[in-house]
Amino acid sequence: MADQVLDVKGLNCPLPILRAKKTLKDMDMGATLEVLATDPGAVKDFEAFCRTTGNELVESDAGEGLYRFVIKRMS
Repeated sequence: MADQVLDVKGLNCPLPILRAKKTLKDMDMGATLEVLATDPGAVKDFEAFCRTTGNELVESDAGEGLYRFVIKRMS
């Protein structure tokens, strides 16, 4: 279970990434953030976001139009 959940359903790029970035900034190192999105582009966006920021994409799954990501704050 993640330390915090961010619901960005209904928002399109770049808003899910921007909201996740802001939320992660206020979290402790090692804490996890679960992001719930409906934008299909979020899959590539969150992979790139984690790769470029140094945060860890712990989980990523999709089903019935819902995309779920768990990100561990590492930077």
